[in-house]
Amino acid sequence: PCPCGFLGDPNKECTCTPYQAQRYRNRISGPLLDRIDLQVEVPRLELKDLEENTEEEASSVIRERVLKARERQQARFQNEGISYNSELQNRQIKIFCQLKRDSRQLLTKIFRKLNLSMRAYDRVLKVAQTIADLAGSEQIEMLHVAEAIQYRCFDRPLW
Repeated sequence: PCPCGFLGDPNKECTCTPYQAQRYRNRISGPLLDRIDLQVEVPRLELKDLEENTEEEASSVIRERVLKARERQQARFQNEGISYNSELQNRQIKIFCQLKRDSRQLLTKIFRKLNLSMRAYDRVLKVAQTIADLAGSEQIEMLHVAEAIQYRCFDRPLW
């Protein structure tokens, strides 16, 4: 996240100036970042996190949900010459990524606030459609849009 590596770390203080951190982040160009669908920061694990016995969703359950989402996508695109949301072109996004009214309002608000490019906007829509498919939803709901936007961490300001 920055030259020293500790920006946002809860245990070790970052020694970089805001200018240094922003300059470091700017080494990856906006057009390149626009082409990355999922931008997720992974925080440092603590020993207690590994020792906790929390109930996690079984891999077999996740696998089944993913297979159903893939089947849903293949059925949706059977006459389009594509199989998955990631392959959607601009024209197809407008046809297949149907947003509820409140979802569209949220996306528009965030789009303006973060000053997203049209490419990033399309990427968010495709990811939101995939999240909706994983949830078994016919339309992209506000929750799906909100989650998809959370996967665009490099579009958000550092401070």
